[in-house]
Amino acid sequence: MTEPITRPMAPRGHGPLASDDPASAPPRPAAREGAAPARRVARVDGSAVITRQYDVGWEIRLDRALECVSQGSATRTAPSRPEAQTIRIPNPPVTVNLGEESLVLAGGQVAARVSAQLFDFGVISLRAEIVLPRDLAWERFAALGSQVDLPRELGPLFERHRQALLERIAPALVRPELFAETEDYVVFRVESLRDAAGAPLPPTAVTDTDIVPLLLGEQRPLSEAACRELLSARFSYYADDLAIVTWNNALVVEAPGDRDVQYVLEFANAQLLELRVYDRLLDLELPKLEARIHAVRKRRVLVGRRFGSVLRQLQQVMAEVSETVERAENAFKVTDDVYLARIYTTALEIFRGRAWRQGIDRKLDILRDTYTVLNSESQTGRAEVLEIAIVVLIVTEIVLGLIHR
Repeated sequence: MTEPITRPMAPRGHGPLASDDPASAPPRPAAREGAAPARRVARVDGSAVITRQYDVGWEIRLDRALECVSQGSATRTAPSRPEAQTIRIPNPPVTVNLGEESLVLAGGQVAARVSAQLFDFGVISLRAEIVLPRDLAWERFAALGSQVDLPRELGPLFERHRQALLERIAPALVRPELFAETEDYVVFRVESLRDAAGAPLPPTAVTDTDIVPLLLGEQRPLSEAACRELLSARFSYYADDLAIVTWNNALVVEAPGDRDVQYVLEFANAQLLELRVYDRLLDLELPKLEARIHAVRKRRVLVGRRFGSVLRQLQQVMAEVSETVERAENAFKVTDDVYLARIYTTALEIFRGRAWRQGIDRKLDILRDTYTVLNSESQTGRAEVLEIAIVVLIVTEIVLGLIHR
């Protein structure tokens, strides 16, 4: 099997896991003279959700997939917030619970709840939610940012669950094929923030100094310009929620049971994977096309018909790529610029979804131009054959006329 190709990760620090002792925290900027000391985050209740996504075929028939999995272990899911009414998901994905696993993280055993999300455009998203101890020191929670991108134990775990799930939903797969590309993403979920005295804190208490070690893995203080650029995608709707999105992970502060932001980010990553897969397929198709054209030109066949098979293959490739990409993009549509919609569109910008789509469009344009040229050449060849036939008939008629005189 081809080694999975994952999204390139930005450089991250990989120092030892911090202790619960607040003295081990990175230095904080000094407070301004005369200003009241800020209440800093000291304790947190949270978890880390690690996601790996696979493209497994042309389509997953979700209704059929529901019938294939165990009764009661799968549901159709969609965002539940009131503002989610501005989001249109014609065919909501299927969520499948896959049980609980035990992992080794930072030298200790942790529990991980494993589940999968099935998208109709052929993507399976496997998730491992690592349940962290409650009342964890923020410094220790932040240090996990350099530990849980993809623990070594999760690779085989995801492979095992993916294979077992594909066997279970095999009747629901249309033209199954496992592609090498994968997408990895981590969402750090926070349900509660408290200060050193145990008093609750709002999400606004989370500062760049708190976020940088968690999301960027940097232990040294970053410049204001770097923080402004790398941590600019911040969103808040209620007074008690916050979402900060970066290239390969996100921090989500929200009430227990609210999974809408994670849902939206997972959808954006699945669509990105689909774009990457079909961009790669087009990259492979272009050299093959050139080789096929060269082979046809070398063959001695009837001029007007020699590109027929190449033109049919071109039509099929263009139709399949266009249909699949459109199906993936239309699977999640926003009708208004509200909280979840803004997170979704910003995530696609951060993931460079527009650049991937433009690359696909450029390659499709190359295929269309090639189709036009070959079709024109075929038509010209047929016209030449017709002209030659007409000339031959005229000459034959003249010769026969001369013979009969």
